[in-house]
Amino acid sequence: MRRTINVIRLQLINKGTFVWYPLMILAAATLISILIYAMIPVDTPKYGGGGQAPLWYFFAIGMSAMTLTFPFSQAMSIARREFFFGTLLTAILASALMGVLFLIGGGIEVATNGYGVNGYLFYLPWLWNAGPGGAFVVFFTLALFFFVLGFTGATIYKSWGQLVLIIVSVALSLALIGLVFLVTRLDLWNHVGAGIMDLGALGLALWGLVVTAVLTAVSFLAFRRTIP
Repeated sequence: MRRTINVIRLQLINKGTFVWYPLMILAAATLISILIYAMIPVDTPKYGGGGQAPLWYFFAIGMSAMTLTFPFSQAMSIARREFFFGTLLTAILASALMGVLFLIGGGIEVATNGYGVNGYLFYLPWLWNAGPGGAFVVFFTLALFFFVLGFTGATIYKSWGQLVLIIVSVALSLALIGLVFLVTRLDLWNHVGAGIMDLGALGLALWGLVVTAVLTAVSFLAFRRTIP
């Protein structure tokens, strides 16, 4: 456990990657969104997705955690298992931080009537239907999912090369397109929409954690073949 914690310290040597850059992106997205909301001449609530910007950045963090930090860890004789779990714990902590920040942002928006312009980035009603705890799970899951997705892609690349990564990406894209075609062909979109509404944001987030766990397992299996 001590060596795993050392991996967390290693990942956080450059705090900009996991802490300051996401905060800067979040602050910039909030400021830009408020300015845009202020220019919209309506009194009804205005909702936007600008708050998701730092979550997408977690995809890049996942890639850099593998491609930049892993070779350095091997030079320090850190075992692969220790590096993998230490990096995953770092991602979990960073994702939890983002979840807390989103809750704080939602609280500020409620207290200030959407920054005085009735505009909302964090307090999106559908995401908050299950309460603050449910909203935290949603934001936490999104951040962790994008990190693991980026980390898994980088792991496949470092293990089998660019060709295999392209093949996997194309195969997943074709599978998604095939699924959309099947749902459209069978006229099931009404059932899909009803199922999503029944699950709610929290239910979807919990399924997202399942998908994240599967990606983590795939990444762990591929990680044994990774070339620094």
